[in-house]
Amino acid sequence: MVTLFRWLVRLVTGAVMLALLAVVLVYWFATRSIPEYQATLEVGAISAPVEIVRDNANVPHIFGQSDTDVYFGLGLTHAQDRLWQMMLLRRTAQGRLSELFGRRTFAADDLMRRLDLYPLAVSAVPAQTPYAQAALEAYAAGVNAWLEEINAGARGRGAPEYWIFAPQIAPWQPADSIAIAKLMALQISGGIEAEVLRARAALVLPDERLADLLPDAPGEGVAALPDFAALFPTLPRRLAAARPAPDPLFPVARRGLSGASNAWAATPARAAAGGTLLANDPHLGFAAPGIWYLARLELETGGVIGGTVPGMPVVAIGRSARLGWAVTATHADTQDILIERLNPRNPEEVETPDGFAEMRTRSSIIRIDGEAPQTVTLRWSENGPILPPGQFALSEITPPGHVAALAWTALTPRDTSISAGLALMRAGSVDEAIAAGAAHVAPVFNLTVADRERIAMKVIGALPRRAARHQSQGRLPAPGWRPENRWQGGLAYTANPEFLDPEGGILGNTNNKIVDKPFPFHVTFDWGDTQRVQRWRRLMQNREVHTRESFIEAQLDTVSFTARALLPLVGAELWFTGEAAPEGTAERQRQEALELLASWNGEMNEHLPEPLIYAAWMRALKDRLIRDELGGPLAQEFTHPDPIFIERVFRDEEGAAVWCDILRTSPVETCPEIARLALDDALLWIGERYGTNLAALRWGDAHEARHDHSVLGDTPVLEWFVNIRQSTSGGDNTLMRGLTSGRDPEPFLNVHGAGYRGVYDFADPDSSVFITATGQSGHPLSRHYDDLGELWRRGEYIPMSLDPELARAAAVGITNLNPR
Repeated sequence: MVTLFRWLVRLVTGAVMLALLAVVLVYWFATRSIPEYQATLEVGAISAPVEIVRDNANVPHIFGQSDTDVYFGLGLTHAQDRLWQMMLLRRTAQGRLSELFGRRTFAADDLMRRLDLYPLAVSAVPAQTPYAQAALEAYAAGVNAWLEEINAGARGRGAPEYWIFAPQIAPWQPADSIAIAKLMALQISGGIEAEVLRARAALVLPDERLADLLPDAPGEGVAALPDFAALFPTLPRRLAAARPAPDPLFPVARRGLSGASNAWAATPARAAAGGTLLANDPHLGFAAPGIWYLARLELETGGVIGGTVPGMPVVAIGRSARLGWAVTATHADTQDILIERLNPRNPEEVETPDGFAEMRTRSSIIRIDGEAPQTVTLRWSENGPILPPGQFALSEITPPGHVAALAWTALTPRDTSISAGLALMRAGSVDEAIAAGAAHVAPVFNLTVADRERIAMKVIGALPRRAARHQSQGRLPAPGWRPENRWQGGLAYTANPEFLDPEGGILGNTNNKIVDKPFPFHVTFDWGDTQRVQRWRRLMQNREVHTRESFIEAQLDTVSFTARALLPLVGAELWFTGEAAPEGTAERQRQEALELLASWNGEMNEHLPEPLIYAAWMRALKDRLIRDELGGPLAQEFTHPDPIFIERVFRDEEGAAVWCDILRTSPVETCPEIARLALDDALLWIGERYGTNLAALRWGDAHEARHDHSVLGDTPVLEWFVNIRQSTSGGDNTLMRGLTSGRDPEPFLNVHGAGYRGVYDFADPDSSVFITATGQSGHPLSRHYDDLGELWRRGEYIPMSLDPELARAAAVGITNLNPR
């Protein structure tokens, strides 16, 4: 027995030792790909030495003798820190994810092949300016230099993910950068989802109720649209089907998650220090690592510093010593779905105004990990690529014998957006910046710029020209064979809205409605914000002059104008009413919740209980209002309560209070009844998940910022190393926007917000500040993977200085590149 025990001890000890050895080996191999920043490398393709100084936040400051050498250095630093992210973005644009991830990503690859983004990017390379072509070539050479170093220096395959997935990496090409720019344009554009959802809702709702559910931004009314079913009489009426949860790798965001942002500027007359001010915080989906990478480039025209996207040689948002530039999503309507009628005698032809015409076709082979390759036939009509019918719920709105095509401004082989970005970086004044924007194609942005004296905002990007007789005005899928529904080219850049030198000295945008022009010069019907702009206007007007600190205060503001407006309206007949109720009953808890909300100022602070009660109440109310009219599957597509919809219902605008009546019951329910039932639903939901002690609730427990690894984020054990979670303040409609997921089981997770914040003060440019939501490195074991995240969560920033000595003073490393 003693012998047996001894052997058991030896076996257990041996197993533990082997396990520890395995952990050590895994850690050693994984950390081999963490770059050493204090290094000297001999590389080709540069004309003179390049110095890369990593400041104490690991922001690279790149110095070279020529601009091309500097872009080479940027390509190398991007590859050092974000290689896996860059290759994943490239594979997404190419439609080659399934080679690594199997059937999971086939739908994404199928869509990307049909859109043909990568071949369009290849065709766009010669369309760039000579300067841009040289920058793209130099950037690609820098990426490839690091790939060579990975192989020569045994640097752990370049990224730890390549120990799990196939490590074959093709050399970087100039077209890869253009393809990533086009991919981001797709991710930011929401036209496909918006049109399909409106069409699906139109099949079950009368026109006046559709106007309630999908309201326009307040302003001039819109002419009545045709009944969608009347456009396609052969479309069968069927119940909406539930759509599966979106995959993190799918390139098109669901409705409401396509893009948002804030930007505002002040002239010297409205700035306490006498120089212009500019603030910007673009909002995109959260991930680990984040999409933004901070960098400073010392170009021949001077230094530029700000946010770059790994894979592109452009400081997309930031400043130089003379100019600051910021972007916000315009939500311009640059995508139309056109339903094409197939020739019953030849399904390879579609009807056109001149009769049936053959579609352009090409076969494409999608390789799938663990399966046989699959061949798909790509088709294009005169209107654009034919979309796969199994995606976006297109099958529900496409009649038999028809297919859906996509018209989109980004589907051009002459996309010069990269050239525009590189020209903007070298601009020295507001006028030069606006001129640079003329070459930008997609996505459409509001470009806000400030030089030392002036401020301006200009819509940049290609806007389509639609006929005034367009049947759906671009809001619904329309018959593609009718000439009035086809695009007639594009609008002139000079016709894009612009605002120069405002009299009040302040301009800005929160994705709100900026012009009120009639169709077809309207820009969009689906403006991205009606709420945050109200709070922004008040903060800007409350001060005679502004400072860097007041702009920061506005960026971090968590007061919800929406909560302040809706709670008195929805709870008008509930406040301080009801009989005394014993402890532990639903009536007593409802009274406690209403008492908390009655004294709340609308601040969506992570430490308070009221934001959670309010958010859960509005979500339950939205569900009560729409589920019986739409049915469960379609109601699930409306993931967030629309404040304009709720206000219309409770003010009974144009009979909208009918939404409060439950169709399947005999009594006529009133809006106060539905509000009370929704509050009870919300409190029951809260009690099941967070407990019944309302005063002890924390909004931050439900509103965690979710920065998940797009591939390994759901992998047991690894998820603890690769995902980043942060308790956060803010909400769907606060200036410090933290858009919630809207989907069970964690509907209030913060999944979309300001991954970058920057405030630039041209009275003292080196006092400017910026921050990102995670860190500079894409390596989960690097200390720079999430080191900026805690500062971001607390509302802190890091210096955004162009002073080289300040960068060197506390550098984490200096990399010297010498010509080979």
